[in-house]
Amino acid sequence: MDLSPKEAWSRLLTEARREFPDATVRTWLEPARAISLEAGRLVVAAPDQFAVEWNASKHAAPLTRLAAAVFGEAVEIIFQVQAERASRPQMDFFVPSPATASPDTVSRKATPLNERYLFETFVIGKSNELAAAAAHAVAEAPGKTYNPLFIYGATGLGKTHLMQAIAHAVIARHSETRVAYMGAEQFINEVIEGIHGRNMPEFRKQYRSDMDMFLVDDVHFLEGKEMTQEEFFHTFNALHEAGKQIVLTSDRPPKEIPGLESRLVSRFEWGMVADIGQPDLEHRIAILRKKAEQDHLELTIPDDVLRFIAEHVRSSVRELEGCIIKLLLYASLKHREISIELAREALSDKIKQADALAASSRSIPSVARVQEVVARRWGVTPEGLRSKARTKALTVPRQVAMYLARDMLGMQLVEIGQAFGGRDHSTVIHSLGKVERDMTRDHQFRDRVEMARRELAAP
Repeated sequence: MDLSPKEAWSRLLTEARREFPDATVRTWLEPARAISLEAGRLVVAAPDQFAVEWNASKHAAPLTRLAAAVFGEAVEIIFQVQAERASRPQMDFFVPSPATASPDTVSRKATPLNERYLFETFVIGKSNELAAAAAHAVAEAPGKTYNPLFIYGATGLGKTHLMQAIAHAVIARHSETRVAYMGAEQFINEVIEGIHGRNMPEFRKQYRSDMDMFLVDDVHFLEGKEMTQEEFFHTFNALHEAGKQIVLTSDRPPKEIPGLESRLVSRFEWGMVADIGQPDLEHRIAILRKKAEQDHLELTIPDDVLRFIAEHVRSSVRELEGCIIKLLLYASLKHREISIELAREALSDKIKQADALAASSRSIPSVARVQEVVARRWGVTPEGLRSKARTKALTVPRQVAMYLARDMLGMQLVEIGQAFGGRDHSTVIHSLGKVERDMTRDHQFRDRVEMARRELAAP
């Protein structure tokens, strides 16, 4: 058979479109790429291990039968994970093209940047527009604007996407850029290995000299790791002083990371600290549409189904995208067209969970309600709690309201500060600590706070 692997796979896909449901082809077969054709075997690379196992169990046998008809001879279809994803580490250096790379750089492995994490695929809404604008600014002038850039927010909202989009944008313009992307846990492990192997000089050279951009995910894992924090502090200083761009992510702002040295907190706040919040309904719909567009599923998933998913799944971008994958898989298994009814069946567990969360959230008071109840019980006004005034009559109830907002609503420090007259992190932290100490020492004060809590918790 005188065909290249790519040509052979293309012909087989043409025939597969007549045999398999359209959703199956789009979701499982089109993302795969043929990498070799020899000795009666067509080896096809799928994006990840799950896709390999699914294709191998569901599609390999029928595709092998189709191949015999298409090519006029027996050709076995074998699926495997794409080579660059099979065992890539959490951290490594970007390798420029051979024409621009230096000899010592070429010897390094490729960076594990996700090719889907681009600015073009990031959906901007009210909850992330500040972080997105800051990321764009950093990509335009790395090392000069917002250094470091510190992005925080809950899991699955797009922090890593934005971080890697910066690297992709810079590399696209300057292919020689050396980028290190890693998780904080990997940095911790590297420090431990460096100490045990007594090769800390090489470790320090690698991290402080041999890179242009330093991207670190989940820096909250540094908490309590004194020795690692020491190395991270000096690495940060060396890179910052050299004008190298640093981008960090965390699930909370620097001042809220327990066990993080104050000198690291101050450095993390040198540039820009931007948060990513939960997307609203319209933003969630836009995210789902972008996901469908990316995977060429616009005609497969109707708009009313996308809206249905967005209305019931609110927790994270990652979960939204996972719902599309699950829905497509379910439709493929059932051999049914995608509809709201099918989505309700496929995502029943997600819908029940979301409805339960929505019901519980209706019993959670708003910050305005907290201010109203505390103000009435302490004989002041809600406006007074939100004012800049620092009289003793207002200070105590304001601190109590801040404490209850944190304890009952789970609000972040920056949100609490904004809700109480634009106060800064340190003021909020002081207020929370003061209330906790006073509740321990003064039983009457504690009972008063608990009575306010019970009123707020009542349905």
